[in-house]
Amino acid sequence: MTTPLISVKDLTIRFRTDEGLITAVEDVSFDILPGQVMGLVGESGSGKSVTAKALMQLNAGNTRYDPASKILLDRPEREPLDVLSLKRDRDLRVVRGGAISMIFQEPMASFAPAITVGEQMVEQLLIHTAMSRVQAKALSIEMLDRVGIPDAGRRFGQYAFEFSGGMRQRAMIAMALSTKPRLLIADEPTTALDVTIQAQVIDLMKDLVSDFGMAILFITHDLGVIAQTADKVAVMYLGRIVEKGTVRQVIKTPLHPYTQGLLNALPKINDLEAELTPVPGDIPSPLDRPPGCVFNTRCPVAIAGVCTTQVPRYSEGEGGRKVACHLVERHQAEAVAT
Repeated sequence: MTTPLISVKDLTIRFRTDEGLITAVEDVSFDILPGQVMGLVGESGSGKSVTAKALMQLNAGNTRYDPASKILLDRPEREPLDVLSLKRDRDLRVVRGGAISMIFQEPMASFAPAITVGEQMVEQLLIHTAMSRVQAKALSIEMLDRVGIPDAGRRFGQYAFEFSGGMRQRAMIAMALSTKPRLLIADEPTTALDVTIQAQVIDLMKDLVSDFGMAILFITHDLGVIAQTADKVAVMYLGRIVEKGTVRQVIKTPLHPYTQGLLNALPKINDLEAELTPVPGDIPSPLDRPPGCVFNTRCPVAIAGVCTTQVPRYSEGEGGRKVACHLVERHQAEAVAT
């Protein structure tokens, strides 16, 4: 059995605010294997980015992790490293930009406007590796060329504002990959791009998984993108994972009402007359989390007196598939009884 590259176990994250303690992520668990692409899907406010940043301890200083929470990073021939046990920036460098790198939705926020793209890439390599400046420059130009930026040597000396949106995204991927991370976290990397550039970035990331043998955690609100990129997918809602499994399982036969709603909200290219059917209502505030199933305030098939009072357990299916839904649990029980 393949050892997971990273294992997230019982992750619960709260933020201390003036209004009180807010639960942003609750009891989240998943594994990512080497060379695997895992998708994390959900609406804005579902806890995707907070979960991803926890893997590098990048959340704000008011963050509180539950004592039972663990993020275990596999290390060859040594015990797994619990990322949440690291307290000093010096120790966290092993993870941040070392074993794990992250690219963001808006690359302009990742590049300092007054420093050239190349210089920022070189500085990162000097911090995380034993390279000389000459070696770091050569590798940076090589990586810019590898991700498809034309005339990489000249672009190395340019500023981020001189790049197009697609090129900035590619440059950010090149910078993230230059330290040869084992896991790349891609937080909404295609949302700000037009559809043709989106397709190019998706193809690039597929190639990188094959060429570098790394794993990717791909965060998005778009199940259509996940269908093209991921091996496994976890669907999040209000800080909880409500369904997870292989992409084929979740996309072809969604079981949770929220997953079904996300898929029904996608435009249907083969039926231009079909109306869009968004998930009804709005995601509640974390300050006012509903009791029972977190989706019960928007669920069209909620069971009165059950979904509003009881937190659903995970029903397990074939191939490690899991769904947290009272209705699915009831249907499974009825199937066993008959």
